[in-house]
Amino acid sequence: MKPIWINDRVSLKVIGETNAKEVLDFVIRNQGFLKPWEVERNADYYSIEYHQTLLREEFSIIQQGNLFKVWLFKEDTIIGSIALSNIVRGAFQSCHLGYRIDEREQGKGIMTDALRAVIDVAFQQLQLHRIEANIMPRNKASIRVVEKLGFEHEGLARKYLKIKGVWEDHIHMVLLNEEMH
Repeated sequence: MKPIWINDRVSLKVIGETNAKEVLDFVIRNQGFLKPWEVERNADYYSIEYHQTLLREEFSIIQQGNLFKVWLFKEDTIIGSIALSNIVRGAFQSCHLGYRIDEREQGKGIMTDALRAVIDVAFQQLQLHRIEANIMPRNKASIRVVEKLGFEHEGLARKYLKIKGVWEDHIHMVLLNEEMH
């Protein structure tokens, strides 16, 4: 897939295992910043081998049509990622949305623009009907991003994900493809 440019400096790209070093640089650089929002990571997560394997596996899942994942690049540096995971077809036509951005790039509108581009792919190319995002109530910045894009609150998923050893509640946010009948 050709890169999707969201402005003259930031692009979205599907990548493979050859980009493991850039991904590792991103996760190490943002380890402390992302820790409150992500599952617990073991020491292996911070190795090049782990990310080579993960990227290889993700690329295979992308080819099967069960995942769409892009990485945000500012020039040659990874500054984030967006994933449409658990893509379900049939009567459901739905997926889960996950995203993260470099601490240095937050608050600049980059993620909002990048998500807008990925939503277009989800609804136009992938023909999905529903995108679901589950966000911890205290993650106000993340909630603001999806609200700006038209996601609506559908409720609270109690003790939804185990984050840092604690079952955390998540606000269930949904965006529907209103053009699909």
